[in-house]
Amino acid sequence: MSLPKLPWPGVLLALLGATVMLGSGAGVALTGAVLLLWLGTLYISRPAPPSLRPSGSGVQFTRARIESLMEPLGVPLIMLDRDRIQFANAAAREALGAHILGQDVRMALRHPDAVALLEHGGTATIPGLTTPRSIWQVSRRQIDERFAMVELINRTAEADIGRAHTDFVANASHELSTPLASIIGYVETLAEGGAKVDAATASKFNATVLREARRLQNLVQDLMSLSRIEAEKHDRPRESVDLGQLTATVATDLSTTHGDGRVMIEWPRDAVVIEGDRGQLDQLLRNLIDNALKYGDPAQPVTVAVESSPRDVTLTVADRGAGIAPEHLPHLTRRFYRTDPGRSRAAGGTGLGLAIVKHIVERHQGRLDIDSTVGEGTTITVRFKATPGSEGLS
Repeated sequence: MSLPKLPWPGVLLALLGATVMLGSGAGVALTGAVLLLWLGTLYISRPAPPSLRPSGSGVQFTRARIESLMEPLGVPLIMLDRDRIQFANAAAREALGAHILGQDVRMALRHPDAVALLEHGGTATIPGLTTPRSIWQVSRRQIDERFAMVELINRTAEADIGRAHTDFVANASHELSTPLASIIGYVETLAEGGAKVDAATASKFNATVLREARRLQNLVQDLMSLSRIEAEKHDRPRESVDLGQLTATVATDLSTTHGDGRVMIEWPRDAVVIEGDRGQLDQLLRNLIDNALKYGDPAQPVTVAVESSPRDVTLTVADRGAGIAPEHLPHLTRRFYRTDPGRSRAAGGTGLGLAIVKHIVERHQGRLDIDSTVGEGTTITVRFKATPGSEGLS
């Protein structure tokens, strides 16, 4: 039996077209899908011997095969039969909705920039295609007079990272420049005043310079800590840490430092072991307990508790202070976010404490919950996975 003759000129043209698409910056997924569709149309249009010509099932089989190859791809792909959506893979249906099948593509996308792109072809970056803050790179490639392929690449995360980086640099610059400006101002006054500045005023100015310098030092240390934690976020810690004993040590130390004995500690007698980074867990505890002592009611205790179960270990830090309004809760772990900037700076806060806590919890594959009621207080809960076989260790 002789092998079927292939339309080699068309095959070579398809391969050449795919090479040009890759060279012009088209995605690998889009190029592969277009190549498959192109070759499929060549197969469909190839005349078969009379004895082998199907009664219409050949076209359906080829289309089904192409669609099955496109379906699992993570990039949203839409196949057009002229301007009507013939097929959309799972990623496209998730992004745009399953209702787009069979629709005119212009009605499905409903964006002026997208409609203009669909009419002229090429590639464009389109903001607000699916949600107001979304950013998509949309490409349309014509396969032949009838079929075309549309590829959508979600660039929203990249844009969010860029905005976050810009905001972080701006906020960090502001936070660093404020104490620096204060230090420079007071030092210049002391230097220019000389003997005209009396001893009491000079002492007051020196105290202010020292306070601002320490604030600057704390800010730099927190920035360095945050940078180190982010650099290690993909490295899961493997050290065995008794969280109950570590919590008791840190809480006792901070209670002694503040000198008011406000910290009440509750933890099991048996060891509560988790896999973690001892240094980072120490920092997490200090940030949470220090915040509770600073912003809680000074006449009320701060409760620090550790509880364990076969599945997880729970750390809770609760104060009985003024509480936090609900609109602030979703933003508390953002860098430099403060509910009361004046009070935070007066208390020596850098605005990075809870951001550091969030990243430490994420590295330890834990969960952070913040619950607060205005006028009653704030409770922060951190849940870690328990180490198998650690129950009952002493």
